[in-house]
Order: sequence, then C-alpha cells, then structure tokens
Amino acid sequence: MVVDAQNITEYKYVPSKFNNLRIYQVMVESYIDGDPERNYNDGYGTSHHKGDLKGITIALPYIKNLGMNAVWLTPIFDSEKGTPSYSPDNSPNIKLDATGYFTRNYFKIDPNFGTLQDAKDLVKKAHELGLYVFLDGVFGHHKGNVTSSPNGNKPVGDRRHVKYPESLEFFKEVAAYWIDKLEIDGWRLDQAYQIPTSCLNELKNAVSIKCALRKKAGRKWGTLGYMVGEVWKTSDIIAKKAFGTEDEPGLISAFDFPVRYKLIQVLAVEEKGFGKQPVSVLKEGFMTHLKYPYFAVPNLMLTNHDLVRFGDLLERAGYGGKENENYWKRHKCALSFLAAYTGPVTIYYGDEYGDEVEGFAEKITDPEEKCWEKGLCDDHVSRNSGKISGFSEKQKDLQKYFSSLMKLRKENPALWNGKTTNLIAENGIYADIKFFQEKEEIFLYVLNASTETKSITIPESAIDGNKITNVISDETIKPHDKNFTIKMEPLNAVFFKIEK
Repeated sequence: MVVDAQNITEYKYVPSKFNNLRIYQVMVESYIDGDPERNYNDGYGTSHHKGDLKGITIALPYIKNLGMNAVWLTPIFDSEKGTPSYSPDNSPNIKLDATGYFTRNYFKIDPNFGTLQDAKDLVKKAHELGLYVFLDGVFGHHKGNVTSSPNGNKPVGDRRHVKYPESLEFFKEVAAYWIDKLEIDGWRLDQAYQIPTSCLNELKNAVSIKCALRKKAGRKWGTLGYMVGEVWKTSDIIAKKAFGTEDEPGLISAFDFPVRYKLIQVLAVEEKGFGKQPVSVLKEGFMTHLKYPYFAVPNLMLTNHDLVRFGDLLERAGYGGKENENYWKRHKCALSFLAAYTGPVTIYYGDEYGDEVEGFAEKITDPEEKCWEKGLCDDHVSRNSGKISGFSEKQKDLQKYFSSLMKLRKENPALWNGKTTNLIAENGIYADIKFFQEKEEIFLYVLNASTETKSITIPESAIDGNKITNVISDETIKPHDKNFTIKMEPLNAVFFKIEK
C-alpha cells in the first residue's frame, strides 16, 4: 500500500491549553465504596450502588498512576433519596436519585455520597496529586422545589424544562459558588442543549471571570475554568447547540460523539449494531469538525455512563469476549486512537482494563423479560462496579499499555496539540502525521484495524523526515529509494517519531 499524495488531507486544527486534558470519569454511586455509612444501595445498572466521595479519594493515586491529569465526577449534589423525582406518577425514584441527575439542592452535597468535608478532602487530595477536578452541572432540569441559592435565586420553570434567561443568575451562582467553595477546576454540563447558546456563553464567562480573579489573587487551583458540554447529537446540532457561532458563541468544548461513533464502527459495532466499517469513516468523522466555529475544542471519549462499554460492543459484534486475544488488541487500538487525538480526551472508569458486563451480549430483548430490572439495558449497562485492584493478567497488561499511552501523550505535545494531516485511510490502515510547530516535533501514528498483516510505503517527502523511530520498541526505520516501508501487525497501532 502506497500513500497517494492526492488523498492527503489536513484536518481542522485548534491549539488550546485544554487539549492536554486527560480526564477520568467516575459514576459516583457505582465506583468505589469508601464509607460504609454512605450508600444508596439501589440504582441503575449492575453495580453495588455503594459508591461515595471517600471511595473516589481512595482511588485518586490509582487514577494518577494511569497518567490522567483530571477527574470528572457525576453529580454530587443533594437529590434527597426517596422523594418524588422525574417519574410519570411523581413517585419516589431512588434509582434516579442515585445518579444525581435530578438535584433538589445545588448548594449541598448529597448525604448518601458524603459530607462537604469529604468533598473538600477529595479535591485537596486530587490537587496534591496534580489532578484537576470537574463537577457535573445539571442546569437544564431538576427535581422540583429547588432550594434557593445563598443570594435568594431559584430556577424558573418546571423541573423538566428550566426557563432561560430567567434561570441564568441562579446557575451562574451555582457554577461560581463551587469554584470558590471546593476550588474545583471546571464543569461538565449535562444535556447542554437544554440551555440556549447565549446563556451557555454567559455561564462560561461567569466561570472564566471567577477563575481569573482567583488566579490574580495568587490561587493555584480553581483557575482553569474548563467547561465541556454534552450534546448527544449530530455534528450539525453540536455546532448549533453547543458551540454556537463566531458572532454568537456558546461553549469552547463539547464531547465528540461523531468521531466516537466512527471509531466504534471501525473496531466493533455501535449500540444499534451498525459497524465493521472501513477505516475511511474515521477520516469522515474528523471532517465533521469543519462544521464547528474556529474556537471549538471537541473532547473524545470511548464510553460514558449512558453508552455501552466497548468490551460489550465487541461481543455484540461477534468478536468474542475476554477469552479472545483480539478483544484486548481491539481495546489497545481504540485507546491508541484517543492518545493520538488533538484535543482533550476522556476515559470512563473500567475502559482502561477492558471492562464489560457479564452476560450483557446475550441479554434478552423481549419486553416481557424486563431487561431494565436486571440492569441489562443499553442506557445504563456501563454503570457497573468500579475497582482499583484485583485485576487479571490481561487487565494489567491493558492498564500498562494505557498508562504508557498517557505518558507518551503527556510528554509529546504533537499528539495532543499538534496539527493533524491524514496520509492513509484505506485497506484497514489509518495513518496521521502530527506536527507541533513550537517544538518542531513530528509524529506518525499508524493504526492497522484489520486482522491481516499490512505493508505500507510512505514517500520521504510526505513526512518531511529521513528517519522514523518506533517510540515503544526504539526500532528505527530509514528510507530506501526515498520511501519508508512499514510492516504493521494485525490489530496494532504504532507511534513513530520523525526526525530530519
């Protein structure tokens, strides 16, 4: 396979201080049980439903050792266990309360997760380890009868449809309050499309101003002000509802659902069963970025609490489970793609060790079997118990590989902040050049998503170098007749450093 100069494509390039974020997401109620007195004991998914803030604090060194530099917590504000919530008959819904996504009091920590001091201890410990902390802001819906803010503000509208701009001052106060109270470093905004773009911009500005004032006062933390929106839609809607336009901007960052789905379609099948697609769709995924305004910084993830775990999607594709060697190879391919992504990346707890839900691939789809009562439905299947020990050898090997990727990403800005040029996206091979001008650093990322050994030929002129070195094996390849020849093993990814 030879690089075709006519097919070389430069993707949209947006350098940003946020591009270096390596975020680890935890679902609080299903993660680690650090305090036996703080439990929901019920919830969606198959977890123990005993997760809490102390459990996350215990896990912070583990998260740090993975090579992450930030942690995102699902909502930790008071949902008042057992009180009426978002259900058709206004009945108690402890399962929903446990998620935190329908808040009653935005200025109080959920007692089932811990105390205010527990939250302070968590953030303090994270900062000592060099980890940013992001909270989850649900600013478009709530539980009803919301407690007033310290300034006497309350959201306007019913619990399912918060009205804007009437509710803007309340949520601006929430966002700024926790930056000062806990010294958090930013927010993830749930269902950000529920908030008008102009109000997203005002929320962003309120956070930026608060962080700037803290930085001016000499504070080290609570100064970043990162905000990322969840708009689980097509690129057109993400562009409109999350980013806005140059004249009427919204947020700077939003999750990159379009590229995530393309990645899943290549290496597995997506939730609806569509997949096993050619690598050319990865190129198509990145072209969606052209629809975004110049300042947009998408954030790529593999899984989250609403999506099906990659391991389960591999099984749904018929590729086998943990007993199959390719299960682990496909995980490595997917994680390598995140490592080579220009922009912030988010890893959902468990994906770093190839987690999946036992029996999910064979779940019964007959409505009479009530799969939701068995915790086997797509919308919450990934909410299984987290762990930071007790791993199998295969899980440890994947963790080690993932940690090496995050270290490589941390040490080489070309990977996270580099201009990306696609060389190949065909016959199972995907290859990008990553160039970071400030350090004159150039990388070549090559992914073989096929199950066959491939040989590719790249002209010396295409990569602007006369030597490439595999950064994992230290093997060096020099050109022959002004061409580099690279042999790629099946289901494998390689990072080459290019030298002139």
